Amino acid sequence: MHFRMKVLENSSKHNTPKKQKTFQHYLPAGDRCYSCIHCRANLAAHAELISKSFQGSQGKAYLFNAVVNVGCGPAEERVLLTGLHAVADIYCEICKTTLGWKYEHAFESSQKYKEGKFIIELAHMVKDNGWDEQNDS
Repeated sequence: MHFRMKVLENSSKHNTPKKQKTFQHYLPAGDRCYSCIHCRANLAAHAELISKSFQGSQGKAYLFNAVVNVGCGPAEERVLLTGLHAVADIYCEICKTTLGWKYEHAFESSQKYKEGKFIIELAHMVKDNGWDEQNDS
C-alpha cells in the first residue's frame, strides 16, 4: 500500500505581503469634528483647529494641531506660499485619499510654529457631530 503525502509550504517563503488591519479611531460622540468627505472617517476635533487661513492645492485649507485616522508619506522639500518647508503628504487611513500635508520642518524662523502641524484641504473634509447651523465657527 502506497501513501501520498502532500507537502504544504509556509506562505512566508513566497514573500506574500501581510495585510494589516486598520483600526479606525472615533472622536467622542457629540463633539464637533471634521471627517473625510469620501468615507466619513473622523479626521480632527474642532478643538484642534488652529487656523482657517491656509491655501491648499485645491483651495482653502485648515491647519490642525492633531489629527486621527491619517497616514503620513515621506517628507520632501517644497516651496510653498510662505517659503521653503519640508512636508509630508497625509492621507486618510481608511480610504487612502490624499488630504493635505504635515509640516515636518520650516526653514524660516517665522514659520517654525507650523512644524508638526497638519493641513487638511476643505475639498476633502466635512463637518460632523454636534454642529449647530447657527454657530459653525
